Amino acid sequence: MFNRKKSKRRDIKKAVKSAVRKEIKNTVKSSLIHEFLEERAKIVEKNDYIEPDLYIKNNVKRGLRNSNGTGVVVGLTRIGDVRGYKTDASGDKIPMEGKLYYRGYDIEDLVQNCIDEDRFGFEEVTFLLIFGNLPTKSELESFKKMLGSKRELPNGFARDMILTTPSNNIMNKLARSVLALYCYDDNPDDTSVANVLRQSIDLIGHFPALISYAYQAKASFYDNMSLHLHNPIPELSTSENILRMIRPMGEFMDIEAKLLDLSMILHAEHGGGNNSSFTTHLISSTGTDTYSAISAAIGSLKGPRHGGANIAVINMIADIKEHVPDFNNRGKLDDYLVKMLKKEAYDRTGLIYGMGHAIYTLSDPRAKLLKSMSKKLAESKNRLDDFLLCDYIERRTPQLYAEVNGVEKPMPANVDLYSGFVYDTLGIPIEIATPLFATARLSGWCAHRIEELVSGRKLMRPAYKSAQEPREYVKLKSRTSSMTEKNKK
Repeated sequence: MFNRKKSKRRDIKKAVKSAVRKEIKNTVKSSLIHEFLEERAKIVEKNDYIEPDLYIKNNVKRGLRNSNGTGVVVGLTRIGDVRGYKTDASGDKIPMEGKLYYRGYDIEDLVQNCIDEDRFGFEEVTFLLIFGNLPTKSELESFKKMLGSKRELPNGFARDMILTTPSNNIMNKLARSVLALYCYDDNPDDTSVANVLRQSIDLIGHFPALISYAYQAKASFYDNMSLHLHNPIPELSTSENILRMIRPMGEFMDIEAKLLDLSMILHAEHGGGNNSSFTTHLISSTGTDTYSAISAAIGSLKGPRHGGANIAVINMIADIKEHVPDFNNRGKLDDYLVKMLKKEAYDRTGLIYGMGHAIYTLSDPRAKLLKSMSKKLAESKNRLDDFLLCDYIERRTPQLYAEVNGVEKPMPANVDLYSGFVYDTLGIPIEIATPLFATARLSGWCAHRIEELVSGRKLMRPAYKSAQEPREYVKLKSRTSSMTEKNKK
């Protein structure tokens, strides 16, 4: 008995020592790998660096932008039109009030009609973008029933593809879910217009459930929150279904759903030149399937330079309120905004998020429309002070920018300033802000994909000019490590 206990203790000690040695070995190995990657990263940065002067010398349009900041024209579209400036004979931009058109219709007319008639409009705008004309009353009702029939995900999809494999990033999960839907399609690779229309309607119907279940899975698995799953209701609008499925009890007020609907209308399309819509054209030009094209667009929108601006606004407002608790004290508020512009506060980028736009110069029509309705929401939610803070940032930023930089230029509020406020006031989790953008923009993506299949029909193949001079090959035995060369210096 004594020998068995002694042997057992010896085995335990041996196992502990072995585990410790293994842990030390793994730690050292991990440290060496990290050191290797850090050193190599510096070399890669040096080898991949291209002098900015070379772009000018070779007349390269960096970021597909002309020298005056306008976009390089790479195609034609009937779907959307964004107007923010005129150009004179010398090509200089002349500021103008911003205009946005969907299939030739002014966005202000589309939105105002929905407000006047007190109805949801996202489904009507989706019909317009995809089919190219405004629906009749009966056509709209049929289309809404068609979307309603697609609210439910395929059998087992939510369990197998979302709940059992959650992601800490909902945009990541959304892209993966779209790719997975390929496997549930009996005819996924057919790029005929009729089949792509079917796939588009399926995806537009599915998206509210995809983002809502992805959020619930993330909240449960990563944030230790209770799991609340609500089935979509076919008769409800897109915005109503989203609010119902992301909230624990599924409750929402009509004004909340109508304002979310308005936000989705305003985000549904923004011309073919925005990064994600261009991505849709680019990927579709290869002849690939709908699921690959849309997942690529989601990946584009996921980038913080494109789709994450509304999140930046929400975080920025929270930071301002933290550092200037009494933001009715305009002096202190101005001081903090100046610090932000001087890269001394918040994220030290020198940016005030929600202000300025690449195309709009004097005004962003989406911001104007959203602002008018968001005030009503603020009053109903007792958030008028927060609304007035956004309003003050909109009015004061251009003046402070001129004082700090010595340059006066038009700087309108863009849609993100008020969409961020709306999402925050609606209690929409910040993780869903960009997925909501994707849900709205999906209508535009699908329209642009079909347009590319119908009218593009040519593989996009832009040119990159090599900035690397030819080099003489060095045999393996004669090579010296770049690390060795660095150490010699």
